[in-house]
Amino acid sequence: MITALDEAHRAAKSWLEGLDDRPVGATASLCDLRRDFDGALPEQGTAAEVVIRDLAARAGPGLLGSAGGRFFAWVIGGGLEAALAADWLVSTWDQNAALFACSPASAVIEQTAGEWIKELLDLPREASFAFTTGCQLAHMTGLAAARHALLKRMGWDVEENGLRGAPRIRVLTSEQGHGSLERAVRYLGFGREAIEPLETDSNGRVTPDVLRNALACGDGSLLLVLNAGDLNIGACDPFRELIPIAHEARAWVHIDGAFGLFARASRTYCHLLDGVELADSWATDAHKWLNVPFDCGISIVRDRNAHRSAMTLSASYITPETLARDQIDWNPEWSRRARGIPVYAALMELGREGVEAMIDRSCAQCRAIVEGIGALDGVQILAQPALNQGLLRFVRPSESEEANDGFTDEIIAKINATGEAFFSGTTRRGRRAMRVSVVNWRTNEQHVKRAIAAAASVLAREVAVGRWVI
Repeated sequence: MITALDEAHRAAKSWLEGLDDRPVGATASLCDLRRDFDGALPEQGTAAEVVIRDLAARAGPGLLGSAGGRFFAWVIGGGLEAALAADWLVSTWDQNAALFACSPASAVIEQTAGEWIKELLDLPREASFAFTTGCQLAHMTGLAAARHALLKRMGWDVEENGLRGAPRIRVLTSEQGHGSLERAVRYLGFGREAIEPLETDSNGRVTPDVLRNALACGDGSLLLVLNAGDLNIGACDPFRELIPIAHEARAWVHIDGAFGLFARASRTYCHLLDGVELADSWATDAHKWLNVPFDCGISIVRDRNAHRSAMTLSASYITPETLARDQIDWNPEWSRRARGIPVYAALMELGREGVEAMIDRSCAQCRAIVEGIGALDGVQILAQPALNQGLLRFVRPSESEEANDGFTDEIIAKINATGEAFFSGTTRRGRRAMRVSVVNWRTNEQHVKRAIAAAASVLAREVAVGRWVI
């Protein structure tokens, strides 16, 4: 086993040290990968160190360099050194972090990490929290607490009686909402028909008038979901205005802060989230802007009783802990790894000042990429970054909007094919765009320059072959 671990360490070190030199995108095709990994189940075993050496060699060409500083596609962070090393320990210790009795150290470390997160994000200290697999499950946890509280208010015990015959709950959410919210609503039994999209303004934000009009239409209990950083432009809803309106209507307010909630840790950008602390629940991802390894979501709930009632369970062989924190009271998983330990390690490595510096740096780097590529001929800036997300579009003046949708996707693919940078496409308000997302702690000034140069070289080739006339 030790030999296999040594082999894994060698492969991991080689992977990290090569991030700046290898192409960011995968170089192996689907056929290549199937050829390397498909086959019959082996009859005889193989030495552990050989398995690991072979696995690393074969998988490498099919992996994205998303842990590196030149990855600007989906909002994916890279593992901070301490967080990555702590994650290795979590796997090595192999604890079931569901109960204090199963792993006392894990329970105490996760409790500290959760309290630190609330302090870092300046959220209510009395709130409860849970470390989940990701923001998807963080949404589900927060909305399960909302479901419990809203139905209890109307005399319905959803944990005992389920949803059949239960009073109606309306789910109001920004039209710019992430798909993970819809899945959480489906998983919790509300169904898609419960979702009522709220129109947003030119800045991607829900306005007070739109919310008031929605609250006045229809009946049923109200659950409002607001954005702290939408996925395309990082828009944050005006929480200070909206949340009191919602609370006046006795709505539960949930915040989708998958990455944007961490802007609360920056004195430069925290004003964009003014009033978000007034909400009832919050969901975020530590594997985004905090840069811990996958997977780690965080759910925070103001109403501890609603949170615990929605999640806890009892069994004859479980002895409830009266003094320490049992994670199973707050989490949807029964068997779970101690994903709060890498969060603890990340916060120890960075401290409050380090988190703030990382956030400010990411926002500045995103702005530099958007403005650098946006200054090239044939490029439109669709959205300047308010935080760490921006949008660019590639256009040929003589072409229709529909043709330039295809052209934008084509240029994104060609930039990615250079191996110098990796971006993703998106659609906003009916038009295709290249999303620029900067969230990785490894991104530096040289990476920004390489990304801009890659785009410039691709566009220059388009002119050189006569496909585009400036």
